[in-house]
Amino acid sequence: MQIECYAQRLLNPFRGVVHVIRYESAEAVTTDGIEWDIYVANDALLDGLGRAGKRAQISDIRYGHWSAEKGLKRGPLYPSDDFRRLEHMGAVVYEHLLRVHRDLPFRFRDPFELWLLGRDDQPLALLHSVRNDSETDTRPPLDWRAGIAAQERFQSGAITGLAESAGLYLTRYVNSLASGVVQWFRRSDDGSGLGLHTLRGGEHLRGRVLEAEAFPPLFIATAGMDAAHTRLVHDYHAWQAPWMLLLPHLDASTRAALEASACQQAEMVEKHWRLYPAVIDRPALQAARVEAALVRSQPPARREDEVVPMYYIELSVSEGE
Repeated sequence: MQIECYAQRLLNPFRGVVHVIRYESAEAVTTDGIEWDIYVANDALLDGLGRAGKRAQISDIRYGHWSAEKGLKRGPLYPSDDFRRLEHMGAVVYEHLLRVHRDLPFRFRDPFELWLLGRDDQPLALLHSVRNDSETDTRPPLDWRAGIAAQERFQSGAITGLAESAGLYLTRYVNSLASGVVQWFRRSDDGSGLGLHTLRGGEHLRGRVLEAEAFPPLFIATAGMDAAHTRLVHDYHAWQAPWMLLLPHLDASTRAALEASACQQAEMVEKHWRLYPAVIDRPALQAARVEAALVRSQPPARREDEVVPMYYIELSVSEGE
């Protein structure tokens, strides 16, 4: 019996990390380390489909929802010919969840990355990541996106006189720097990347190896940008700080700067801090958590919900987008 525990990034835009416990076609998933959803899928429906079955969509069935505080709440039952098998898979994942839920964060296992390339054929912006080579035949959106939440809430004084939101402007600006070619890379433990197949041209780039320094650690390259646009990207990263701190590869100075920015969004720190792989200024993050608790104690009518839900469906990719 093989059970996998791993983390995977939620991308384009980067809005956090999902932690997964997987057994066959059953999964328990969480984005905060507290609330877990358990799904099973009837993968027997793919039998006989051959290679095309890798792209076929099968519906997830909600086995249940679990938290340490409230325990397991079962989802609706769907009796079928495969009911016992689905129940068994869900039970295996649930029982393993009870054993390992305190072991977060799990190790990231999404080394295959899809990058939008700049005009110099270097990685410009990260679009997608997957666990296996077989998943690189998916077709996610091939333009970079700052995200709906950024269009509504991200603010920056880096570029003055904008007639649109800073998030929308940043989206258009980053894509204006692209060559149009996107390329899959397989990242190694040392950070280097082996170039795999490309989309929208660039076939000659297959097989190249780029050193770790070619891949921007915060997923947007600023090399060649003027000071104003570099500041715009840095402001965007500061706004993303509560999520960026989930990444394990940050150096100490970058993590410290992101922690300082993240504390300006106390509720987001409270949501994600359990999954931070390292902490530089623990008292500052603890103060942010206290602030978040005070905010939560206010009457609900006086609070504006700033949380954009990251539904599990974000992991799915629609063909042809």
